[in-house]
Amino acid sequence: MQTQLAPQFANTPEGIEAAKILGKCVHCGFCTATCPTYQILGDELDGPRGRIYLIKQIAEGQAPTEKTRLHLDRCLTCRNCESTCPSGVQYGNLVDIGRKWAEENTPERPLAQRLTRWALKEGLTSPKLFNSAMALGRLVRPLMPSGIKRKIPETKSRALDKSIDPHARPKTARSRKMLLLEGCVQPGMLPNINSATARVLDALKIQLISASNATCCGALRYHLNDQAGGLHNAKQNIDAWWPLVEQGVEAIVMTASGCGVMVKDYGHLFINDLQYAAKAKKISGLTKDISEIMPALQNELIALVGSDPKPGVVYHPPCTLQHGQQIRGKVEGFLSSIGIGVRLCADSHLCCGSAGTYSVTQPELSEQLRKNKLGHLQTACEESGAQVIVSGNIGCITHLQQDDTPVLHWIELVDQLISQARSTQ
Repeated sequence: MQTQLAPQFANTPEGIEAAKILGKCVHCGFCTATCPTYQILGDELDGPRGRIYLIKQIAEGQAPTEKTRLHLDRCLTCRNCESTCPSGVQYGNLVDIGRKWAEENTPERPLAQRLTRWALKEGLTSPKLFNSAMALGRLVRPLMPSGIKRKIPETKSRALDKSIDPHARPKTARSRKMLLLEGCVQPGMLPNINSATARVLDALKIQLISASNATCCGALRYHLNDQAGGLHNAKQNIDAWWPLVEQGVEAIVMTASGCGVMVKDYGHLFINDLQYAAKAKKISGLTKDISEIMPALQNELIALVGSDPKPGVVYHPPCTLQHGQQIRGKVEGFLSSIGIGVRLCADSHLCCGSAGTYSVTQPELSEQLRKNKLGHLQTACEESGAQVIVSGNIGCITHLQQDDTPVLHWIELVDQLISQARSTQ
């Protein structure tokens, strides 16, 4: 797809990158077949190919409209289209550029939208504000409507061993050290995910440490079109982590794949920043989803929990893992190696509708995708006999909560197995 950049975009890093990405698109339409919003709405402009045309029009100088912005807003950024594209179109990077251009060249959003986006950017990225709100929400949780109630999970999941303290972390010093991104909302919503990860790695003789001055990964602001704010968050993390990187941490561990895909992109985001480019590239190279860490520790873990058959699970692979990071099969293979049978549901490649803040900014589309996904997950549970659904991203985990079957992070199951094995010794 040939693009003649408008003067305002020619010779700019964004314009050059957009033209390069657009040049790979061959109009084949394979992407529409796996686009969740296209499947629901049936509108070409609500699929990747249509959105690519809209961005091309902006790049060539056509003024975007509020309708243009709406079609770009409706994109989940699930990047399923990237997994299906035979030409390697980096749609995720392109849609970020297109959204920025559209935001800068359309009328100001309605007040309600501006307030919602401001609250999301400021509230979710501030642990103090968010944790206070979450504590208050738990007090009045029984009185809340079901849609809001599932966004306020109880501190302890009913599927976990009740003797496990979700805040307990090992204090043993280890020679092997890895760095953890705590995340914005995860410590307040589901603290047991990070704590379980720390306990599992400690059992395998690895110390998980945190940088107290690290902040949000930047994804939340970046994908709400506050790209400058997202890059500022990223710089804060690079500065916070760098001393520990220089001290030799083996990896930067991500327990939320939504954060992981953002941090792995730091190298790309800062490629033209002379001050941060080299450090950002190093940070991205060190960043690993927990599913990339555990397979190398498989034998040590089997020695702790055995490989005998254990209750099976249904696994929901997050889009940010399977499409954003192109990691598939690692969770399933690892859990199977320790005796946990894993079942995927039908259309497991499709988004559940969480997509960061999408469930707030596009609630109707998000809820339809959630219903579709839960229907497939429950069918898989019924067919396999699984009592638990697992995933690898807090957004998916909280979005899919319902009364029938608990949804957990898969690392929590590993932590529970280690706890049970130790209690029987």
